[in-house]
Amino acid sequence: MRTAFMETLRHVAEQDPRVYLVVGDLGFGVVEPFARALPDQFLNVGVAEQNMTGVAAGLALCGKVVFTYSIANFPTLRCVEQIRNDVCYHGANVKVVAVGGGFAYGALGMTHHATEDLAILRALPGMTVVAPGDPRETEAAVRAAVAQDGPFYLRLGRAGEPRVHTRPIDFQIGRAIPVRDGSDVTLISTGGMLHTAVTAAATLADLGIEARVLSMHTLKPLDCDAVVRAADETGAIVTVEEHSVLGGLGGAVAETLAEADGPRVPFRRLGLPSVFTREVGSQDFLRARCGLSPEGVVETVVPLVRRGRGERRSGGVLSDGARRGELSRGQAAGYPAEGA
Repeated sequence: MRTAFMETLRHVAEQDPRVYLVVGDLGFGVVEPFARALPDQFLNVGVAEQNMTGVAAGLALCGKVVFTYSIANFPTLRCVEQIRNDVCYHGANVKVVAVGGGFAYGALGMTHHATEDLAILRALPGMTVVAPGDPRETEAAVRAAVAQDGPFYLRLGRAGEPRVHTRPIDFQIGRAIPVRDGSDVTLISTGGMLHTAVTAAATLADLGIEARVLSMHTLKPLDCDAVVRAADETGAIVTVEEHSVLGGLGGAVAETLAEADGPRVPFRRLGLPSVFTREVGSQDFLRARCGLSPEGVVETVVPLVRRGRGERRSGGVLSDGARRGELSRGQAAGYPAEGA
């Protein structure tokens, strides 16, 4: 995704002199081609993300389209006050780009894990929040960010994510992309978890469970119609995100389902429990510890679908105990329950 972002941004900036890139003194192997090609549209403000955001807001208020860029925690949590007061309050045309969402920098420890950013950025007034699912979605998201006026958060993976989409896509802000159809359950993923969701869906098909997969690349505004339609047309919904289960994709989908008219369906949020990880390891290792491997998704979906089928046969409604009956993979791994 990182390479797709930089190449697309450089191409767009070559065509549009309003487009600027402001970085926080990192990623030279990645940003140097942009800096050499467009030196008058590039700024390195040093290790000073608060200044980076303030400078970007000033440029934006002078008519520029400004992308800020750094490792996931730093262009978001470190300067959230500047994003809130300088960018969002003024409706400035700043695009905050975070590379390495979730556990992408897993080996560097929790200080480099971006696991609460979606919830925090989603809460800011006027902010659009996008987490593309693969490099093709990333390319489309960059163009969409330039075309849309106002604050924009773009959460990327790091590098090496596989292309899930093999054909051209219809990418629209606030519209989920159907990746696979199914009638037993819907897997709604965001960001780099799309490949995991698709892989899990293939395994579920071998087990006789047909899973619909939606790439919910935009968390704000959420495609509520796609969520409600999934609840009506499939037997269960599972959200999959490399982020805290609080306030991100799972929270947004839960809010939609709770306020929607229509039948209630079994629902689970797969994500990180609200606790700092004490472990250090690769992204795949840390994902698996939280049930975010394809196998972990399958282990969550199978009993949920089977119970849903039983409920539909009996015409019953899930009891409170049944809704709470399963531990998340995170809890099974020894983490406390979300919200604890």
